[in-house]
Amino acid sequence: MTEPAMETVDSYGMTAERQFADLWARDVLTVRERRLLLLGLLVGQGIDDQVEVQLDAALRGDLSESELREVVVFLTHYAGWTRGARLNTQVEELIEQVRRDRSDRSDPAG
Repeated sequence: MTEPAMETVDSYGMTAERQFADLWARDVLTVRERRLLLLGLLVGQGIDDQVEVQLDAALRGDLSESELREVVVFLTHYAGWTRGARLNTQVEELIEQVRRDRSDRSDPAG
């Protein structure tokens, strides 16, 4: 008789996910405020892949297009022109993608 395959459990990932969920659920700062703080940190550190994740979450829930553009202006002056230019590109590409996604969902033929 063969043993059933054991499912791999990522206990570190589960623990980290739970800790971050708890952190984001605290009520002293809003999710929006946390997102802005995190974006500033990530841009300042040049962690572009996580910036993209947070920008997407922000635009789809916490911040408007104009607010994200203002974040670009503000952070460019503190994080530097190179990081600001990269952030601007990320924001503009994301805005276009989200607009396309919304357009596709509202188009009955699409």
